[in-house]
Amino acid sequence: MTNKNANQRNKSDLQVALKEMKHIFIMLGIYSFFLNILMLAAPFYMLVVYDIVMPSKNLNTLLLVTLITIMFFIGMWILDYVRSKLTIYASNKLDLLLNERIFNATFALASKFPDKANTQPLQDFKSIKTFLSGQGIFAFFDFPWFPIYIAIMFAFSPVYGIYGLVATAIILVLTWLNEKMTKEGLEESNKSYAHAMNFFGNNIRNVEVVQAMGMRENLHRLWMEKYNSYLMTNNKASTTGSFYSNASKSFRMLSSSMMYGVGAILVIGGSISPGMIIAGAVLMGRALQPVSQIIGGWKQFSGARIAYHKLNSLLQDFPKEEKKLSLPEPEGKITFDQVVTIPPLGKIPVLKGINLQINTGETIGVIGPSAAGKSSFVKTAVGVWEPSNGHIRIDGADIHQYNRIELGKHIGYLPQDIELFGGTVAQNISRFEEDPSDEDIIEAAKLSGTHELILNLPDGYSTRVGVGGMALSGGQKQRIGLARALYGNPKIVVLDEPNSNLDDAGEYALTMALRVMKEKGITVIFVTHKQNILSLADKLLVLNDGKTVYYDEREKVMNALYKNSTQVINDKTQENKDKEIKNEDS
Repeated sequence: MTNKNANQRNKSDLQVALKEMKHIFIMLGIYSFFLNILMLAAPFYMLVVYDIVMPSKNLNTLLLVTLITIMFFIGMWILDYVRSKLTIYASNKLDLLLNERIFNATFALASKFPDKANTQPLQDFKSIKTFLSGQGIFAFFDFPWFPIYIAIMFAFSPVYGIYGLVATAIILVLTWLNEKMTKEGLEESNKSYAHAMNFFGNNIRNVEVVQAMGMRENLHRLWMEKYNSYLMTNNKASTTGSFYSNASKSFRMLSSSMMYGVGAILVIGGSISPGMIIAGAVLMGRALQPVSQIIGGWKQFSGARIAYHKLNSLLQDFPKEEKKLSLPEPEGKITFDQVVTIPPLGKIPVLKGINLQINTGETIGVIGPSAAGKSSFVKTAVGVWEPSNGHIRIDGADIHQYNRIELGKHIGYLPQDIELFGGTVAQNISRFEEDPSDEDIIEAAKLSGTHELILNLPDGYSTRVGVGGMALSGGQKQRIGLARALYGNPKIVVLDEPNSNLDDAGEYALTMALRVMKEKGITVIFVTHKQNILSLADKLLVLNDGKTVYYDEREKVMNALYKNSTQVINDKTQENKDKEIKNEDS
């Protein structure tokens, strides 16, 4: 029992989901069993017509056999239809079991590896579902019937049976060669295509810069280098695959035609009846049909198999988050306990042993030179980046002990690069809640000083923004982003350069919002260099090279910075005087 549980834990959710669907595949096998039995109606109809009806000229027998055959074909049609519906159900069932899981894993992958922030896992999932709901999967259920068809051919004549085996063996060898010669090329082609499309997607997202500085030609040249790599690998794999596929197709047609010649020789020799020529040819075609389907759908099957392995790895690398106990609503106390942070894809720490406490309701201003670690600090504070060492605690509990969805409702975050999602202004402010309160949306907009701005948009709160929506200025995006951060009365609000795109009216609205947040007892962390905004901070955190230089009450830190800068000026002045004296002496 222990080994069984261990094996279950080692399996990815994709493998578990497919195992849950085992009963569907069993049903497919049962339907395929009866369907293939009914498919024997065609060769036996030929046999009866040629060997019994025609010699006896008995029309009653012909009518009876014809009616029975029609009934069999109607049964085939019904079973084939039900089998097709079952594969569609299997595809939808898999989607139901794994859609959310793959969606979350894709976000987790993008969070840890920003260079892999794309929709490839969802496309891989689509490849698997397309294969499941397509015709190609039937070949794997029909192929086990191949020995039965060959056995019937042996019953007609051993020569027929041997001929069928040899023909099928040659086609299978050609199929195996096709797989062997194209597998590596197809995998490389898929990687090259994904790389080229990611590069193109990044260019499109920066279209304004591309257009303004005339970079399109240069970027097209770079994109073509990547795209040509895909074309070369894809053309090579496709050409090789076409060679073996066409060879299989031609040989299949040849073997079916030659079947009549072999049958004629056997009839002349008296080994079989004339009806067996037609029946044997039909059986031969039926035996080769699943092989033909496998060959025809091999590219789709190969793509689905590659997608399966990629998804398997993704779901194993990013296992499903365990359900966490719902902790009490946070009050807003944040503790950095010897926090060291290395950014995704980075090797050097950007935060080095940060150790401080932010009390509930305090407003903290974060300052420092460029690359001091300010943005890294706020990203770590809200859990966007995970500390490589140390702990972030909210009200004493490690941030990772919280349910991320529940905690997120109590955190407002405004990053440096503002992105609005495709939807209405109201949807963006409400964080796309299913049934948000209009009052809460308007309250957040008023608190951020954005209400009047939104009313001046063409459709007010119903104005569509983001992808496919109205183009907004950087300041408009930033103010709507601030409203989103303040939606739902969060306990903690973190703002990274919240005034970087604001005009005077926007800055005034921001300062008023900060005052209201202080009055409400919200814990606020903001990054800025503007004195009028820093004046609202209770404490200042000065960072340099990822380390804490100062962390104290605002006045004390400002005085220390002033004294430090005065000392630097005095030292520099004295240094210049010493140089002048030396020059005069010389």
